[in-house]
Amino acid sequence: MSISVKGITKYYGEQKALDEVSFSIEKGEIVGFLGPNGAGKSTLMKILTGYLDASEGEAAVNGFSLEKDLLKAQQSIGYLPEHNPLYPEMYVREYLEFNASIYKIPKSRIEEVIQQTGLLPEANKKIEQLSKGYRQRVGLANALLHDPEVLILDEPTTGLDPNQLVEIRDLIRETGKEKTIFLSTHIMREVEALCERVIIINKGKIVADKKLAALRDEQVQIIEVEFDYRIEEVALKRLPHLTEIMNTGGFVYELVFETQKDMRPAVFDFAHDHGLKTLQLNRKNKNLENLFSELTLERE
Repeated sequence: MSISVKGITKYYGEQKALDEVSFSIEKGEIVGFLGPNGAGKSTLMKILTGYLDASEGEAAVNGFSLEKDLLKAQQSIGYLPEHNPLYPEMYVREYLEFNASIYKIPKSRIEEVIQQTGLLPEANKKIEQLSKGYRQRVGLANALLHDPEVLILDEPTTGLDPNQLVEIRDLIRETGKEKTIFLSTHIMREVEALCERVIIINKGKIVADKKLAALRDEQVQIIEVEFDYRIEEVALKRLPHLTEIMNTGGFVYELVFETQKDMRPAVFDFAHDHGLKTLQLNRKNKNLENLFSELTLERE
């Protein structure tokens, strides 16, 4: 098992940032870690990398306890924090050589990660001359220098333009073929494009832990319908398989059904039978964004 978290709780003074968080990640998984600002994502990642101590509970990386074998655990982790710490006045290759010398990593490994992260065209430039996307590449190259088994990436695509997003996404996906990756992000598309599984945290508690394939297969659909006149919810409740009604403004409703059957014809027939016109009628499959909103907004 690559990452094991059992009952982790963290206090800052009297404030509880994490509340008995538990999960495990198997070797080779790419797992997305989602949550609103202040939910506890960065705190947990700092605990997993040994930058912070937990108030309660225990965690291990690659079988090494962060309490008993911290150095060995850290040696198996590559960490890219949210605010990528770089020395802008240094050249790219110089910066990597500097870090490699601290950890006694051979120079041959520097050239390997420069190639792996696509930095060769920029390797002789100063870091301050690089775009944000290439600076993220330098941070990732630095995290990969010691060839860790586990990569922990905190908001690796923050502030990147669409082209840079694609570049870093491809780089993470390629790296994930050989590593276990645990990454946090606010970008749902990144998780859906990169990850096999998602863990959602809100107010310090895990509120969901799902395989994305299972989420896509759930027998839930959302029908967005706009009528030309308001209708009472009690009438809408006569629709079969209906589990939830949301009036999103005016005469627009989001109807949640638990069935794989396309319910648009049933909604259209319902409108006709009640003398209503349907101004729009759309089906929205339940996706990660829906799940995230449900699990975080309802707990605000």
